[in-house]
Amino acid sequence: QVQLVESGGGLVQAGGSLRLSCVASRSAFSFNRMGWYRQVPGKQRELVATITTGGSTNYADSVKGRFTISRDNAKNSVDLQMNSLKPEDTAVYYCTALYYGSNYWGQGTQVTVSS
Repeated sequence: QVQLVESGGGLVQAGGSLRLSCVASRSAFSFNRMGWYRQVPGKQRELVATITTGGSTNYADSVKGRFTISRDNAKNSVDLQMNSLKPEDTAVYYCTALYYGSNYWGQGTQVTVSS
C-alpha cells in the first residue's frame, strides 16, 4: 500500500509562483516514476510532469519552461515548482507514483490562478 500526501496548493495571481510537495509513505527508491497530473471539472486528468528514479524528466508542452519537477529520495518526496502561472493552470493537482506496475494517487490539492 502506498500513500501520497500533497501540500502547497492555493490561490495566486497570474504571473506568480507556487510550490507543490508530495510525500510518500514508502521510500522514493521504490517508485520507478513519480509525477504530477492535473484535472479541471469536466475534463480528463492530464500529465503535468514526471521524473524517474534516475532523474529523467518529462513535461507537458503547456508547462515547459515554467514548471520544474524534482524529487528528494531521502525525504521520499517529489516537488513541483510552478512559475509564471496562468489562469489556465487552475486545476486540482494530483501526485502520482508508479509502484510495481500500479499507479497510486494522492488526494489532490487545488491550485487557483486569478487573472
